Amino acid sequence: MSEIIFHHYPQSPVSEKVRIGFGIKTLAWRSVHIPRIPPKPDLMPLTGGYRRTPVMQIGADIYCDSQCILRELQNRFPEPTFYPGGGDGMVWGVSRWTDGELFTHIIKLVLGSNADDLPEDFAKDRGRLYLGPNYDLKKQQADLPHIISQIRAEFGWMDQRLATGRRFMLGDHPGLPDALAYYLVWFVRGRWDKGPEFLSQFEALVAWETRVAAIGHGQPSEMDASEALEIARSCEIKTIEQTDPNDPQSLVLGQEVEILPDSDGGDPAVRGTVHYAGRETIAIKHTNERAGTVCIHFPRVGFRIRPA
Repeated sequence: MSEIIFHHYPQSPVSEKVRIGFGIKTLAWRSVHIPRIPPKPDLMPLTGGYRRTPVMQIGADIYCDSQCILRELQNRFPEPTFYPGGGDGMVWGVSRWTDGELFTHIIKLVLGSNADDLPEDFAKDRGRLYLGPNYDLKKQQADLPHIISQIRAEFGWMDQRLATGRRFMLGDHPGLPDALAYYLVWFVRGRWDKGPEFLSQFEALVAWETRVAAIGHGQPSEMDASEALEIARSCEIKTIEQTDPNDPQSLVLGQEVEILPDSDGGDPAVRGTVHYAGRETIAIKHTNERAGTVCIHFPRVGFRIRPA
């Protein structure tokens, strides 16, 4: 079974980034909807407890974090490329800004501007996840003028690039930087009541937003979570066993490790044995009753690996 199974929910901004990636590569994929907040009883057996959204599954190989998902899509489906115009390598550096500082600014904007209206359980979950154990949404609300000033400058950089006449971030054809930028514009427009008014000052960016939206999401079709679990149980891991002799952490096959995001979001560690360790990604074998034995993939950048 080699079809792409995507575990997500429609309102997830990071999932929208990957959905645009599916559209750029015109891929067919199966859509499994998951809860917005834990518990996620039909997802966590696949991920060893990893709770963030989204997750991609191909057979018994499970890909966590959009960075890892998009890299695997490029590896498996090289054309149309995510790197038009020779953007190889550079686009991953761009992702550390869009998924790092800029994403944090926009999270603070959305949480702060909606602080009085968010459901309590959702506010508690996202505040802890993105802003740390001492989060204070009222503080973000009071700091909104500063936060908006940061986003205005950063969106201005993108608008400036597009104002040169480029149809997409790298030229005439869409690539990964378009997905990396679009999901944030999509998030601001849809989750901030002043978003459409704010965006109207960026003429080139709004015209580009329309072009990217028209790419669509490829060809999704619905799948039940129980079917996805059965596919994981019935498939064999396809990832090769391999480690890197130059690995700075000296990871070896079969070594028991724990993996978690390299930020204090309260995430549980995922435990397993090293199956693959490369420069950009690591994959560990994990077994549980519901999913069987799966191979769970994570990026190296942004995640911490430690002996179990």
